[in-house]
Amino acid sequence: MLQCTIRRLAIACLCLVASGAKSFELTEIAPGVFVHQGETALMSRDNLGGIANLGAIVGEEAIAVIDTGGSRAEGEAFLAALQQRSTKPIRYVIDTHVHPDHIFGNIAFRDTGAVFVGHKNLPRAMAARGPHYLASFRETMGTLLDDVSLVPPTLTVDRETTLDLGGRKIVLKAWRTAHSDSDLTALDPQSGTLFTGDLLFLQHVPIVDGSLLGFLSVIDELRKIEAVRVVPGHGPAVAPWPQALDAQKAYLDHLTRDLRASIAKGESLARAAAAGRSEKPNWLLFEDYHTRNATAGFAELEWEAP
Repeated sequence: MLQCTIRRLAIACLCLVASGAKSFELTEIAPGVFVHQGETALMSRDNLGGIANLGAIVGEEAIAVIDTGGSRAEGEAFLAALQQRSTKPIRYVIDTHVHPDHIFGNIAFRDTGAVFVGHKNLPRAMAARGPHYLASFRETMGTLLDDVSLVPPTLTVDRETTLDLGGRKIVLKAWRTAHSDSDLTALDPQSGTLFTGDLLFLQHVPIVDGSLLGFLSVIDELRKIEAVRVVPGHGPAVAPWPQALDAQKAYLDHLTRDLRASIAKGESLARAAAAGRSEKPNWLLFEDYHTRNATAGFAELEWEAP
């Protein structure tokens, strides 16, 4: 075990030094709850694909990891940092959805003996999208993806399930299609901490890769969860709950209203892509994702009953 830990630390440090990236920081935001804040940026070689927030919850007997990062290098750095905080075994690796910045690091945890957990749709989503993700991100990530292969869940969640870490239980909930078709949240009732994955974005403009209307509906349901703090998929590592939902809901509401108005006027898709642009000052990476959101929203809303 010691040799394995030393090897992981060495690999992680070499990758960080070679890329010029900052050292991997793991912050304890509540007793036994650790979070790494990703950069608000696009995945790249320089940041090791480290743009998503990652987490871990430590129970009396074991640890649950929540998302693993955007490359094996980031996953190795996460694992090494976590092993400096606790010697307990990693019992579960929870993937909040299918996107590469959250799951490419799974490979670093494959030999820990952990059970990989995800939404019931995640195995299918990985199989369908995985080859494309690996091929397309190779252009920006280069050799960082040479040793990455996808690790699908062996335990899937249909509606809700509870994981036991010994004296600490984690509640997982699978959601309807919203940000994606495989969204999963993890709640630690002991600390009142909710991990939303990309069902919540802070500062980073929200991304709709599933359903605009589903996303809005899920926000209303999320608000009912009893928690005191939230770890979003992107942005500041921790925020008060449920107030953290407000800015994202405003963005999605605004986009929906503008798209419906455009459709009612009979405007073209190209014209409708301008919907919601007044939200630009409120979000980072707006130009990278907003037009895509508007285009996807238009395709969904144009089939609504008049």
